[in-house]
Amino acid sequence: MTAELFFSGTRLSPDEVEQRGWKLSGGLARIGVEEGDVLALMLRNSVPFVDAIQAGQIAGCYYCPINWHFKAQEVGHILRDSGARVLLIEADLLEQVREVIPAQVVVLVVGAEPGGLREGELDYQHWLAEQAAYAGPPRTPRMQMAYTSGTTGLPKGVKRLPPAPEEADQARQRMAEMVEAAWGIRPGVRALVSAPLYHSAPGSFTQQALQQGQTLVLMPRFDAEQTLQLIQQHRIDTVFLVPIMYVRLLRLPEDVKARYDLSSVRFVACTGAPCAPDVKQAMLDWWGPVIHETYASSETGMITIQTPEDARLKPGSVGRPIGETRIRIIDAQGNDCATGEPGQIYVRQPAVTDFTYANNPQARARAGLGDLVSVGDIGYLDGDGYLFVCDRASDMVISGGVNIYPAEIEHVLIGMPGIVDCAVFGVPDAEYGEALVAVVASSDPQLDAEAVRSYVCERMAGYKTPREVRFVEQLPRDDNGKVAKRRLQDSYSALSART
Repeated sequence: MTAELFFSGTRLSPDEVEQRGWKLSGGLARIGVEEGDVLALMLRNSVPFVDAIQAGQIAGCYYCPINWHFKAQEVGHILRDSGARVLLIEADLLEQVREVIPAQVVVLVVGAEPGGLREGELDYQHWLAEQAAYAGPPRTPRMQMAYTSGTTGLPKGVKRLPPAPEEADQARQRMAEMVEAAWGIRPGVRALVSAPLYHSAPGSFTQQALQQGQTLVLMPRFDAEQTLQLIQQHRIDTVFLVPIMYVRLLRLPEDVKARYDLSSVRFVACTGAPCAPDVKQAMLDWWGPVIHETYASSETGMITIQTPEDARLKPGSVGRPIGETRIRIIDAQGNDCATGEPGQIYVRQPAVTDFTYANNPQARARAGLGDLVSVGDIGYLDGDGYLFVCDRASDMVISGGVNIYPAEIEHVLIGMPGIVDCAVFGVPDAEYGEALVAVVASSDPQLDAEAVRSYVCERMAGYKTPREVRFVEQLPRDDNGKVAKRRLQDSYSALSART
């Protein structure tokens, strides 16, 4: 089964979606792309992006999405590190990265103007139209090769290893069970996604919806009211959203919210960034018991699912393990933590095969503990087996010898009237080692730092109260909803203070 595709008012039938994928696969084979090679993408949400996802299944090549906001140096690293054979790129993005594209990489350009290409660059639309469908021997399907955010050092490419041939059928069944539990995707699904496909989760969601769905609506970018309109128009039952999208949906005027029929929605999948409990409760109150949250990563696959019932029973948790997933919480000495005690999260999801980091086996070895894997997150399990994620180890602040997890403070701050967005991080401090800084975007021009500090102090231990509060009009965020904390820390001294 292949889903019909709707994109920007255009419909592609299942046959047309399949044909484009087969023609791209045939063209890639003719220019020497072998099974296990890498096709790099620097594309916005688009039909060519869907072509590349399909080609991964047919041509057996990894598709490697590159954040189209990246600058030349960042793009050059990924192209070299991944060993990409081909780069599929939009014409308006090409000029800024031309000089870092390795000479051996074939460049396919989407939306090229006449006379705008250099030697060795091919117009994708014309090139694709000339290709015959792939007719070679069957190849083992590959998925995306996602590059991590690189909070420590350069980004690392996560290369999922294919299952052994004799295990392929079982692997497909386990994968289907996992994506249905975590994302609500099942045969015949009518799905909508608006998050950027260069991020791991929406890319994987799209691939699964294409393979199992009846309908996939792909938005060029998120728009709150248009999301509601498309859900009503296409009777969407499964939606991929991230927390910042919840916030923007909730800010719509009440008459706009009431204008659209959302009764077709049975499952909203959310992952990629923590969701404040108050925001989730507001969505549950509006959309009903359809909001689900998954704790996952490119390396580990989907680990837990928080159902709508769990969200009310255990606010702040990310739910319980999916299927046969194993979770261990390990302290700095390598011992299992007691119930409720934070430590580093190690997991194993048997529905996904193992992975390696491209050109970085040392990093892969450091991430492992036996067959378990950690991506550096800190959390704990409660007595009922629910997982609570405190923060990333790299974001943890140590002040006066005490471990402080900024995400916990952010969840409190976002509930303060007048605060519409926030981030907390540590800065060097001569006495305590690190001190807490809160950066907030406020809708109340009268809100001051002392009011913010008092709000936190009334609800949390005193040592979790930010030393400083800085105000901005808007926090920098990646398109997957995560605050760009490194950029905030780099610009810390320039942020304004209200006293």
